[in-house]
Amino acid sequence: MAFSITISAASNKAPSFARKAFPLTIEASPDDTVEDIKKKIQAKIPKFYTSRQRLTFKSEKKPLANEAKLQDAGFAPGLELEVKDLGPQIGWKTVFVIEYAGPLLIHPLFYYLPRLFYGADVAHSELQRMAFAMVEAHFAKRILETLVHRFSHGTMPLSNIFKNSGHYHILSGFSLAYDLYRPVFSTSSPYIQGTIRNNPQFLWVCAGLWAFFELSNLSTHLHLRSLRPAGTRKRAIPTGYGFGLVSCPNYLFETLAWLVVCAMTGSWASYLFTIVGTIQMILWALKKHTAYKKEFGKAYPKRKAMIPFII
Repeated sequence: MAFSITISAASNKAPSFARKAFPLTIEASPDDTVEDIKKKIQAKIPKFYTSRQRLTFKSEKKPLANEAKLQDAGFAPGLELEVKDLGPQIGWKTVFVIEYAGPLLIHPLFYYLPRLFYGADVAHSELQRMAFAMVEAHFAKRILETLVHRFSHGTMPLSNIFKNSGHYHILSGFSLAYDLYRPVFSTSSPYIQGTIRNNPQFLWVCAGLWAFFELSNLSTHLHLRSLRPAGTRKRAIPTGYGFGLVSCPNYLFETLAWLVVCAMTGSWASYLFTIVGTIQMILWALKKHTAYKKEFGKAYPKRKAMIPFII
């Protein structure tokens, strides 16, 4: 049974090109999903694409899930919907690729063109060669994981790309690259000569530990991907390697990998990036941990969010 739905712009939050179109009336049925309604809005206002829209019941704040059918969401003829413009959007995959591509491209500039940044050539030590390979491999892996990941949300506000990229391009890009490949870490530097950082066994132990944590991180990412069928937002309880102790072992393993880089190099920039990144990952882990417990209730195993037995 078809019926009409009145849609208004929430607090004049419609884009400038669409303000005259509201209030808007469209035809719908109880079996239509929220995503269907968004598509019908876009059909009337082509520039107002679905990822820019957030639909709620009039005077309510909680957004309606895209996959929810109108009849299941509690909609009835006579009720009104509000739409809010989320602004220009960009795909999550695109954002993450841009974030990780920054360090991947910045580090070779400092490594191969030292005269440009330090005013002199640098005879790279084994420490610098290994650190360079580890950083490049890490961010290449992050791009690979992004390309195969199944995101629960398709887009984010375009403005976020500048904030998100700043963390990686500045802290793990320019700052880390400038510090790691400067002359103080070179072959002839007293900081290297006669110290453990000039010991091949120490360097290879660090590289082995780093590789173990990176592969463990990759394993958890692939497991999380396997839990979400393509084209859905379905989520299941993650189990297996790493998940027995914490909800987000991917963050734990990434932190441990960067701690190895810190211990191996002693670089102040590596410590800064690791500290800032770990704090952010703890916040993300706590949020995901809370969401898991809310969604699965008593079925969710007792475990910490990110750091075993602590957080």
